[in-house]
Amino acid sequence: MIPQPDCAGVAAQVRLALAEDVGNGDLTAALVPADAVAHAEVIVREPAVLCGSAWFDEVFRQLDPGIRVDWSAGDGEALAASQRVCTLQGMARPVLSGERTALNFLQTLSGTASRAAQYVAAVAGTSAVILDTRKTL
Repeated sequence: MIPQPDCAGVAAQVRLALAEDVGNGDLTAALVPADAVAHAEVIVREPAVLCGSAWFDEVFRQLDPGIRVDWSAGDGEALAASQRVCTLQGMARPVLSGERTALNFLQTLSGTASRAAQYVAAVAGTSAVILDTRKTL
């Protein structure tokens, strides 16, 4: 079973990331009509282990709780190249404002999970064990 992240910690990390990435507004997203609706898909380019859905969801929750994120895979799941991970639907401005921050979390955390899975596979069948050290995000 995958442990669930601390919700308050996730919210605080996302708040800081959005303050840095979006600041007082997204001038590019402001060019999109206010009533425009966006539909987006997140698709992996190469095999990976998914991690970071809580951070991804929180980015959009903070920008617009009306954005719907539907996951096709869950944290800890091995993904094939070109596999759809999730779809988003909501008002275009907050979707565009949050996409880079959300993807940064998903890429960083999934990259770490993918590398850890490679190490676990490399020592399979031996007495070696892969251990974590500390929380660094």
